[in-house]
Amino acid sequence: MLDAFLAGAHQVFAFDTLIYMLIGSVAGIVAAAIPGFTVTMAIILTLPLTFTMDPLQGVSVMLSVYVGGYTGGLISAALLGIPGTPSSVATTFDAFPMARGGEPGRALSLGVWASFFGTVISTIILIVAAPPLALIAVKLGPWEYFSLIVFALTIVASLVGNSLMRGLIAGVIGLGLATIGPDPMMGRPRLTFESDILMPGLPFLIVLIGIFAISQLMGEVEDHGKNDNKGALIPDVIEFKTWAVMREVLMHPVNLVRSSLIGVFIGALPGAGGSIANLLAYDQAKRSSKTPEKFGKGNPDGVIASEAGNSATAGGGLIPMIALGIPGSAVDAILMAALMVHGISVGPRLIMDHADLAYGMFVAMIVASLMMLVVCVLSMRLFLRVTDIPKQFIVPTVMICCVIGAFALNNRVSDLYLLGAIGLVGYGLKSLDYPLAPLVLGVILGPIAETNLRRALMSDGDWTVFFTRPISAVLLAAALLSVIFSVRSVLKMRRKDRPATDEQDGD
Repeated sequence: MLDAFLAGAHQVFAFDTLIYMLIGSVAGIVAAAIPGFTVTMAIILTLPLTFTMDPLQGVSVMLSVYVGGYTGGLISAALLGIPGTPSSVATTFDAFPMARGGEPGRALSLGVWASFFGTVISTIILIVAAPPLALIAVKLGPWEYFSLIVFALTIVASLVGNSLMRGLIAGVIGLGLATIGPDPMMGRPRLTFESDILMPGLPFLIVLIGIFAISQLMGEVEDHGKNDNKGALIPDVIEFKTWAVMREVLMHPVNLVRSSLIGVFIGALPGAGGSIANLLAYDQAKRSSKTPEKFGKGNPDGVIASEAGNSATAGGGLIPMIALGIPGSAVDAILMAALMVHGISVGPRLIMDHADLAYGMFVAMIVASLMMLVVCVLSMRLFLRVTDIPKQFIVPTVMICCVIGAFALNNRVSDLYLLGAIGLVGYGLKSLDYPLAPLVLGVILGPIAETNLRRALMSDGDWTVFFTRPISAVLLAAALLSVIFSVRSVLKMRRKDRPATDEQDGD
């Protein structure tokens, strides 16, 4: 094992490999910072460039893009309130209010350090516990996956603020949007009204960009018109110290470790991904907090949880890929394709037959996280220059990036019509004070829940199987407790607000 580790490290620390990895890290950060350009797209563009490289060198470069991409979405999420990638949705909840409050440097630094520690923790777990975790993940059938999604959907109750009904309505709208287009199992069109635009369905990224980016930009234009503010999008940039922020992150060890473990577990489940881990980690941080009412207002725990959770899925996703040959996400599938191009089969024999490659990947993950950290810290001041750009320049620029990202997804002009329509819907809901996060969560999880429910019923039409399989039963019980706890928290927050309102009326 030691010989394989040293052999892998020797290849990773070759000068040309480190240079390529550095370029890959920068590319991943920049690509993910642009709304609509996902980590998967960046990896796909990188894949052809690695065909002439050695297997470990090529995979190391792709891992650098992978790790950098999970952090890059933080930049636009914190500074613009627009998640650069689907795995940065929950990051906007507290990072953007913190930046709006005059601390953009702190918001970015918290996210960067949380991403770094999340990646490192997930890599350590990958090295130590890959076989047992992979065995647990592969035993999950459609019953367990459906129960897991039901549990994840209960997050809606914690993202609704003080209005439970509005949050639930937004979640139902998201689930409804997810049903438009081809049936996920049979491919038959549903709710398309014979429209060519709706026939392919509503791509998740189009919904994400429209709901968050377009509605946010429309809000910025409206505020600009009302206030005639020619200043920056974010009012003040205060001095911040990166190392002080690192200590602040480490002062929340329970939140950091818990969120990283959630990311590892979700990453190890094939098809789950960083978007679910991001929201689930944030949800658990809010539930565990003694002051949940401070979440959504610039709470550092919210930033740490969301970024540690999504970044930890990078290591978690490699667990089933390396141990079982099952990709944990689309990115892991591309990594598998890169290895297969070089004639290397991925699965249980990988560590036995190509131990230097497997352990070299572990080393590359650590090196990639360090490179991501260095690039982000050194570029922090450059990122913060975004806060000095007047609205009249930044709004149309971001709008153009959103349109390009939406079009590049499928090269369909019809997607741009959908983008505009969904943006108007998001703006309308936001104006009426409806939370947007439950809607996006419904769009993400709806198709996964439907697919696994139908698979489970096709395998066995007995509904009681969901309650007789141990893991499924535990997840459903956790979902019920989650709903009860969330409703109780909302009612408790309302009772706290009521005395303050009565006191104001008395005055």
